Amino acid sequence: MSEQNPYEQLGVTEDASFEEIQEAKTRLTKEYENDQRRKEAVEEAYDAVIMDRLRLRQEGKIKVPERIRFPERSKPPKPNPQQINQASSPAWLQRLLDTPSRNDLLISSGLFVLFVAITLFYSSSASLILALGFAATAYLLNRKENRLGRALLISLASLLIGVGLGALLAPIVASGMPSEQFTALSSLFLFWLASSFLR
Repeated sequence: MSEQNPYEQLGVTEDASFEEIQEAKTRLTKEYENDQRRKEAVEEAYDAVIMDRLRLRQEGKIKVPERIRFPERSKPPKPNPQQINQASSPAWLQRLLDTPSRNDLLISSGLFVLFVAITLFYSSSASLILALGFAATAYLLNRKENRLGRALLISLASLLIGVGLGALLAPIVASGMPSEQFTALSSLFLFWLASSFLR
């Protein structure tokens, strides 16, 4: 082993990567774990290769990757889409929108699916269901922030927009369905959106 150069002792070429040199050293150290003399020769060869690499690097004969030479120039990690949305949306919108927990979403979805089912099967109870939907929305919103006035205003806005959209779209979309029933369904949908995704 002594007449070989350090690269040959490790079994790597002179243009081997640092990882390949380390793997060769680890492999040979395990292979010669019972032979102390050979193990020391592997360590000496490894040290000689590392020192040679350092010298070549300092002389500029080994090209050092840009990411190692200038780590501050490396690309910053890409922000996730939620960070982009929050950064580009105004503060008032960030205060208004909510990302519901799975539990909150299940509660509001279950409640409003029940209201929709009752509205579909008992069209005469649409006004009662709208009142219950209004109360449920106000309760669910108030539960998030403990701001009853704001919860009532958002619930009222959802009711007015839902009734307005329902009245406008009922003649176009809801053929064969009473307009009161379609209006109640559109309001319930807006109630669900408000109680799930607003604060």
